[in-house]
Amino acid sequence: MRGSRVRAVIASAAVMSLLLTACDGSESSGGSGAPGERRQPDVNGDGKVVVGILSPGDTKDGGYYQSFVDDANKIARAAGWEVRTIDRVNPADALTQARNLCRQRVDLIAVGAGELKDALTAAPEDYCQGVNWYVNSGSGIAQTEYFAQSKDVINQTLYAAGYAAGLLLQRSGGSKAGYITGPELDFAKQGARAFETGLRAVLPKAQLVVTYTGSFDDSAKAKEAFVAQRAQGVGIVYPYLGGATDAVAREANLAGVPVLTPGTDRCADSTVRYAVSVVFSPGTYFAAALDEFRDGTLKMGTTRLWTLGVDPVPTVRICAPEGDQQARLDQVMKDIGSGRLDVDAAVAKLR
Repeated sequence: MRGSRVRAVIASAAVMSLLLTACDGSESSGGSGAPGERRQPDVNGDGKVVVGILSPGDTKDGGYYQSFVDDANKIARAAGWEVRTIDRVNPADALTQARNLCRQRVDLIAVGAGELKDALTAAPEDYCQGVNWYVNSGSGIAQTEYFAQSKDVINQTLYAAGYAAGLLLQRSGGSKAGYITGPELDFAKQGARAFETGLRAVLPKAQLVVTYTGSFDDSAKAKEAFVAQRAQGVGIVYPYLGGATDAVAREANLAGVPVLTPGTDRCADSTVRYAVSVVFSPGTYFAAALDEFRDGTLKMGTTRLWTLGVDPVPTVRICAPEGDQQARLDQVMKDIGSGRLDVDAAVAKLR
């Protein structure tokens, strides 16, 4: 009788041990626990780590969109991971492409920009269970438990970019700047307002010529826009573009018009000359998230805010500053980071 009781106790303990193991998920191939507690980096336990990337732009544009995959590939190669990239994704196809990546048993899906936010709606679906999600959201997407995101504040960075443009125009005696972008999307329009506000902080009577070409990547349309703006007398130009950025820069170089970058530091570029690097590289943000993913500390349901004047990026750098130009710009960025300068209020006042 005593032996039967002992065996019952042992059996009960064994069952409890199995239940604890199952709850812990350490032996599970799916890793499908609570969204904030998913195993990383080999989430599905298949012995390999695969990162899927969805980008709305050309990941060979030499700038913003390319930085996202370049930094991912550096980390992936060092860790022995695989990266699968799908670029030029139409926002209308984002959800379908995300589901396709889930069916390929990827461990992490990274969404390169907020335009593809619909991809995130796949996260709770059955075949995406256990997958980790990351999005570079720009100005931010409503946070849920299923993904981690990085964001910056467009008003901060574009105000500082406009301020830098104002400093260069002040030195050259100009009073008109150009802003060339793609579709007339909310973030592009907001960027123009912030840029103009920063410009006028230096030159109160400065004018900004804004052109929407309908495409971030169409070089012919972008060059046509610059030629038209140059005829209107712009003395500096900001191609807030993707793949068409360098096309505008080359035309501006020929015309002797200074150019700003949209996202990456290209002051040392030997093929195209840039006067100002406006750095809000999504690759830098993504690299920080991948470091956490590698270490098993990337938490779903969280947002990391990158602040101008506080974090290393975003930032704005004048490539060949004269006099106190960079010092003045640095002070503005510090004032933004500390809250001494309320750029949101300043942009809201723009008429």
